Amino acid sequence: MLTGWTPGVGLDERGRRQASALAARLAPVPLAAVVTSPLDRCRQTAETIIAARDPGNGQHLRASVDDRVGECHYGDWTGKPLKELAKDPLWPVVQVHPSAVRFPGADGESMLDMQHRAVTAVREWNGRLGANATYLVCSHGDVIKAIVADSLGLHLDQCQRILADPCSLTVIRYTPLRPFLLRLNDVGGAVDDLLPPPEKDAAEAGRESESDAVVGGGAGSTTTGGTTSDAAGGALVGGGTGSAGG
Repeated sequence: MLTGWTPGVGLDERGRRQASALAARLAPVPLAAVVTSPLDRCRQTAETIIAARDPGNGQHLRASVDDRVGECHYGDWTGKPLKELAKDPLWPVVQVHPSAVRFPGADGESMLDMQHRAVTAVREWNGRLGANATYLVCSHGDVIKAIVADSLGLHLDQCQRILADPCSLTVIRYTPLRPFLLRLNDVGGAVDDLLPPPEKDAAEAGRESESDAVVGGGAGSTTTGGTTSDAAGGALVGGGTGSAGG
């Protein structure tokens, strides 16, 4: 079933386990903010991540609800089984030409409008939190895929090539010249590369442009500027370094 904005849909037992596992992974990562979709499943994920953090290390966080990172408004499609929707003439358009889609019904939203509001939210949070901030955004699969497409300079029609599994972690670092996609649909593993670098390493890194791409291989900078996550559709640790317009 396409849940969309159906109220009262929270995490089931599996979703709570996934959220707890992600919370444990992210516990050592300093977060300047936790931003969440207003929908229950995302808010529960955000609260689980906050609850797992040690209040003694300065992580006195509260979830900030931002409607702009909420699920796409699917209009009349909301609540219908996916098997039924797959027979709708609009379905193949959603799959191959999502930039042309506006979902039916009075409250149906276009996927382009969804992408615009979500990317605008991330850019504004970047500007609000500053160049060195790492923050978490709990959002939804289609929203995360749209933000990732924007970060890669891809047309929205290519977003269906991107995956955002439940409670996966996607990391984007924003700089004044370009975003860098650091992780995509990550569902396991350490997060050491998301920790702030030692003071000496940070000073060395500051001598080079943070917007420059690595040339000739190498791992690049360990500095990260943003992270997003969602137990109901993936995770976008979105946000950043760089200016709001970067």
